[in-house]
Amino acid sequence: MPTIADTDWLYVVVQNPDTDSQIMGQLDAANDIRFIPAFTTKDDAQQGLLQLPTARGAKYEVQALIVEDLKRYASEKGFVLFVLDAEGRILEQIAAAG
Repeated sequence: MPTIADTDWLYVVVQNPDTDSQIMGQLDAANDIRFIPAFTTKDDAQQGLLQLPTARGAKYEVQALIVEDLKRYASEKGFVLFVLDAEGRILEQIAAAG
């Protein structure tokens, strides 16, 4: 049973927030899944960012976004949403808007 509602806010990592910003996605190549890592707290997101591969020279910023908008973005870009803890463990998968 989902614990995250469309009206909740989650924290995501935005790549290059000042120029050509985009929400950072990840690829789980072993399972062929493209996902957006999302976190329930800003602290978890900042800790989680340290566990994620990043592009050299890119700037990253943690931002809060409403779940409804995240689902729409994920659907448009071909991602699913994974709510992670600070260590990168999956707490919940959220289906993209469709």
